[in-house]
Amino acid sequence: MEKEPHQLAEEGKRAFAAARYDEAARLFADAARGYSLGRDGLHAAEMSNNRSVALLKNNQPQEALDAALGTDKVFEGASDPTRQGIALGNQAAALEDLGRADEALALYEQAASLFVTANDGEMRSIVLKSIAAIKLKQGKLNAAGFEMLGSLGVNPKPTFFQRILKFFLRFVK
Repeated sequence: MEKEPHQLAEEGKRAFAAARYDEAARLFADAARGYSLGRDGLHAAEMSNNRSVALLKNNQPQEALDAALGTDKVFEGASDPTRQGIALGNQAAALEDLGRADEALALYEQAASLFVTANDGEMRSIVLKSIAAIKLKQGKLNAAGFEMLGSLGVNPKPTFFQRILKFFLRFVK
């Protein structure tokens, strides 16, 4: 008896949580195929993004990029800026791992803009940290610092360390 896509998705999530990324990627791919056959493009795109993350965790950036490509357009068509931003962020992370920093930056910046639209400060903070990390690696220290400061300001749930850092940084301005 074949499993339903939602069952495969749940198994994929469990495999991912157990750090069995290869298995998770396979299960998410099977779930995406099942959702596609059922003409449920949104769930198929979500499963492809889950697969992308599992492949990134499994050190397979090219496959991760291939899995996420185009999914942002599906979410754009559904007027879902949060999932569109996540899809672009997944593509950017894969590009970053492939050493294509400038392309990654462009996608991270698009994702950050979408998270503003979606009023999702937590996701925007994560993306801004990724932008800062790339700029730091490129030796753009001032730009990296501004991105990091920006990420502190938009996170609705800052950690204790982030709150302390934000407190001290207000005296530097």
